Amino acid sequence: MLPYLVGVHGVRNYSYFRRTGSAAEAAASAGRDWTCWLGGTPVTVGYYAHHLRRGAHQGADDVDTLDDFAAGLLIDWVDRLRPAPQTAQGDRTARARAAADWLTRRYGRTVRAFATAFVREVGVYLKSPGGKRRLAARDAVGSAIAAGSGHERVVVVAHSLGSVVTYEALWAAPELRVDLLVTLGSPLGMPGVVFDRLDPLPDGRGARPPGVRRWVNLADVGDLVAVPRTGLGGSFDGVDTEVTDLRIAGWDFHTAQSYLRCADVTRHLGL
Repeated sequence: MLPYLVGVHGVRNYSYFRRTGSAAEAAASAGRDWTCWLGGTPVTVGYYAHHLRRGAHQGADDVDTLDDFAAGLLIDWVDRLRPAPQTAQGDRTARARAAADWLTRRYGRTVRAFATAFVREVGVYLKSPGGKRRLAARDAVGSAIAAGSGHERVVVVAHSLGSVVTYEALWAAPELRVDLLVTLGSPLGMPGVVFDRLDPLPDGRGARPPGVRRWVNLADVGDLVAVPRTGLGGSFDGVDTEVTDLRIAGWDFHTAQSYLRCADVTRHLGL
């Protein structure tokens, strides 16, 4: 029997809401895509992107449009990626621009655009520990998981920022029961950017949410979001299986589509 499968998306998923104008329809549309990417296995998507949207974002790779908090996240993230972290001179905008320029030189403008979008949405989510947007995103994911409470087996697949939202949602509702949590391309352990801003705040180490029976963490060997590259086991107790050397799809090292179409991922999902 197939499990009740919940997918939790990462950044750059507001387009579903823009097309449909409804959170429920956006979730349904995303669910159809995830179902297709998993070869027809039905997926219910915990959709939260509309809660993290603040106005129209012009210039996807223009770091000057980032607020100070998001710019700081970009600087700290890129310093984790550089072989020799550098502290650029000048104000935060200048340092963020230098970090983005390094990404462009090393990986190209596509990665620069992704990184700018990533820190913008992560910044909106993490900026206020008890903020309305953060709680609304968390509640949306928690509700999607709770809808499977009558099923024999519940599996949650959380991608990118979605792994952060899911982690917090499960800690906020310890009564939720999840047989298997699979995190894909997760930044949960990223020091100075995500890990030290989690709710609940880790006391040295994080831990598997109390309602989760088993936790599997998977990452592509080149996934720039999955920092540290060694995985989550160094920062969290309760990670049962960890594979950080997947090769999901050439240069497409982070998208949910590439992860879900990877045979190694579906094998860990038991599909």
